[in-house]
Amino acid sequence: MSNEKTHLDARGLLCPLPVLKARKRLQALAIGDDLTVIADDPAAIIDVPHFCAQSGHELVSTDTNGSDQTYVIRKTR
Repeated sequence: MSNEKTHLDARGLLCPLPVLKARKRLQALAIGDDLTVIADDPAAIIDVPHFCAQSGHELVSTDTNGSDQTYVIRKTR
């Protein structure tokens, strides 16, 4: 079950907003919690994995459905 804390709908937002909003949302989560991000910005395909690599968070999964991309990010620190 998703809620406002662990689910971020970033559709309609352009780079770098999906990543900036994900970073802010992750700050409120506990280590080990997952954040599901849905984005439709084509740059998110590059930006989200890069953000995870740079910040040390784990990119658990990615999925694409039409223009929507779904990312599950696990907070690791």
